[in-house]
Amino acid sequence: MSEGTEPTGEMRAAVIELLGVLAYGEITAFERLAEDAKMAPTVEDKAALAAMAVAEFQHFTLLRDRIAALGADPARAMDPFIAPLDEFHVHTAPADWLEGLVKAYVGDGIAADFYREVAAHLDEVSRDLIVEVQRDTGHSAFVVEAVRAAIERDPKVAGRLALWGRRLMGEALSQAQRVAAERDVLSTMLIGGGAGPGFDLAEIGRMFNRITEAHQQRMAALGLAS
Repeated sequence: MSEGTEPTGEMRAAVIELLGVLAYGEITAFERLAEDAKMAPTVEDKAALAAMAVAEFQHFTLLRDRIAALGADPARAMDPFIAPLDEFHVHTAPADWLEGLVKAYVGDGIAADFYREVAAHLDEVSRDLIVEVQRDTGHSAFVVEAVRAAIERDPKVAGRLALWGRRLMGEALSQAQRVAAERDVLSTMLIGGGAGPGFDLAEIGRMFNRITEAHQQRMAALGLAS
């Protein structure tokens, strides 16, 4: 697709679906962070989570507006992804404050890496928007500091959080594969065909290697074994 050209046909449908899953992911991230703030041990921690939640909602509004600009109904675009994303969050509900922080940093990071990879094949406007809404808002430093401080106070929590991080990785990848498999338009965009050039098998392998490496780096930043 030429730079600056709006998507048409099957590619437009694929872009709308991708923006739909992203938009619903952002609105649920907002809800999740607001809920997790209730477990925060201090007012400062509550404020930090609230700021993260606000950033997620701002991202949601940008995605919603882009879907509307493409001539689609944002609610309808998000609807197919409500059940699978809600199911993912049920399966990965944090047991405490620290698990919530790790999920916000590691779990959301895995999703961000995947969507940035896919965005390389989209029109310029949609690509730039996805890169923008998946960019680190600067709050990751707070998470890293909080988790490392908790491990320093009680080294035993490191093992539990490392297992949690590995579980998040597995659940996130499984959920992404499940969503793509159930949505023909997204599958076609990923592997090529009428909705665009897609990835060849070797490129898909390299993509998941990069996502895995980024996950390992995030775990290391938290002081956890991946």
